[in-house]
Amino acid sequence: MRLLKRVVWVVVLALLLAAGGVATFALRPIEMATSPQEFTVRPGPMRAVARQIAESGVAVSPFALAWLARLTGQAGSVKAGSYQIERGITPLALLDKLTRGDVTQAEITFIEGWTFRQMRAALDAHPDIAHDTRGLTDAEVLQRVGAPESAAEGLFFPNTYLFAKQSSDLEVLKRSYQAMQRLLDAEWAARDPNLPLRTPYEALTLASIVEKETGRAADRATVASVFINRLYRGMLLQTDPTVIYGMGANFTGDIRKRDLTTDTPYNTYTRAGLPPTPIAMPGQASIRATLKPARTDFLYFVARGDGSSEFSRNLDDHNRAVARFILKKSQP
Repeated sequence: MRLLKRVVWVVVLALLLAAGGVATFALRPIEMATSPQEFTVRPGPMRAVARQIAESGVAVSPFALAWLARLTGQAGSVKAGSYQIERGITPLALLDKLTRGDVTQAEITFIEGWTFRQMRAALDAHPDIAHDTRGLTDAEVLQRVGAPESAAEGLFFPNTYLFAKQSSDLEVLKRSYQAMQRLLDAEWAARDPNLPLRTPYEALTLASIVEKETGRAADRATVASVFINRLYRGMLLQTDPTVIYGMGANFTGDIRKRDLTTDTPYNTYTRAGLPPTPIAMPGQASIRATLKPARTDFLYFVARGDGSSEFSRNLDDHNRAVARFILKKSQP
């Protein structure tokens, strides 16, 4: 009987010492050489997660951290991602941060008027994104984000996107694609009646031209009205940005007369109607202006050189505007 009591006391003492050791480990601040410190957790079991944290330079025992996670019931709730911790954090607080998914965030901005090539270049250059699209064709990228379209141009909404560091670039692209689809559907549903546009995709294509042709926001709806009026009348759109887009790498910064007469699928001086795809990412303002254009009888416009445009109702007035704002400027 006396021996049994001794055994019980030894067990109780061992448990108390173990509990004290666990409590000491759980509540003692982690030693850090630098603060703040960042690390990335990849999906996997708690033992592997603890090892990743320690290998990143965080001075914590992987064995002890994994056991603490099991004792607290948090081992299966850790979320992958990039994290940042500061001096003073304890292992218990670290586990709480990991299970909340309190990841560090980065951001990327896609600019109105960018092409899909420029968008992909920005993603490829971003240091905090997992570059899963590298080596993929545009068609393969569209397939991965769930887009049924065959051409990627114009399908993504220009905006600033926040994301957890080391998120896949495919996740960012999918969000941008879905944002454009939601916006386009809403604007199409609220469009002016009797527009010469048959589908939301045609509206997106024209909006991309409006985006590239607008130098001042106040002119956007009037610029859109010119193209709408031309489509109504069956006139050629005759817009330089589509010609430039069709030239691709052959465009060196100057558009010449022979470029306007060289036929491509995007040359709106030689082909009637809209080009086959958008030529850039239009913003919401350009989409809205395209689907709710100003009511005008303008058929021409020319850049004044200060970001604004001079609008004309007939060719004679337009030629005078060209002489005033373009030819005069080019004269010595």
